[in-house]
Amino acid sequence: MRTAAWRDERGSITAFVAVVATALVMVAGMAYDGGQILVAQSRARSDADKAARAGAQQVDTGHLRATGETILNPPEAEAAAQEFLARSGATGTVSVDGASVTVTVTATQAMRILPVGDRTIVVTETATATDEEPP
Repeated sequence: MRTAAWRDERGSITAFVAVVATALVMVAGMAYDGGQILVAQSRARSDADKAARAGAQQVDTGHLRATGETILNPPEAEAAAQEFLARSGATGTVSVDGASVTVTVTATQAMRILPVGDRTIVVTETATATDEEPP
């Protein structure tokens, strides 16, 4: 009787191990790929912020001296932000409005372990030019 019970259970440990191994790979994938997404978001946010600041430094000094109002030189501000994005290898768009530069960076993060498509990350940062001296 005992041998018959063991024969009915043959191979059940293999199915259990396969299911547990698959679950462990999925958890590892979520940890690794999720971490890579967070790193990509942080990098995109940093690139957008730095590019916006580079653009916000392009103040129209003639207008500032004449009126005391801080506005940007739009072509120079956009060019400076785009140049920063190009040097950093980031892809994005730049818009200039008055004294503000808004940069949107778009990045794609490949999923290495999880069986899903690549993740697209979009980050928008804005910097505003001021006429104040840095502290």
